[in-house]
Amino acid sequence: MSDPILSNLFETNLHVIRVNTEGITDAEALLQPHPAGNCMSWVMGHIVSSREGALKLLGEEPVLPPESAARYKRGSDPVAGPGDGLPMSELLARLALSQEKLLRAIENAPAAKWEEERGDFGTVRGAFYFLHFHEAYHAGQLALLRRLAGKKGAIQ
Repeated sequence: MSDPILSNLFETNLHVIRVNTEGITDAEALLQPHPAGNCMSWVMGHIVSSREGALKLLGEEPVLPPESAARYKRGSDPVAGPGDGLPMSELLARLALSQEKLLRAIENAPAAKWEEERGDFGTVRGAFYFLHFHEAYHAGQLALLRRLAGKKGAIQ
């Protein structure tokens, strides 16, 4: 059973992520906010790795190797420099692949799947709505990190 609202929410997130990362170099993506926080490279990797569980929930294969996904898990060390983590082009390509898989899985998930229990999230549907919120939160961080890189705001 398709959930067009959920699909639209993830399409909106993808748009916000793409416009906020447009024109960002790998060097700019490594700029660390001060006094604390993570760089754009880590935030992008975190967004992609956060989708892994959702993909698995609906029977899709992950888009990151396990060691890459672990690099961006909550609480992991900040990305420290070139070679620490994946380049932005790779993260954006993996995000696009995860988008295709996520939308296909949302479209094809049987109605009963959405109502399965999911612990803290209530149901599988609840887990997906939380994932959307989580992703939108980090997409907003990308807007600030874009400004840190000296770029004009992408959404006016």
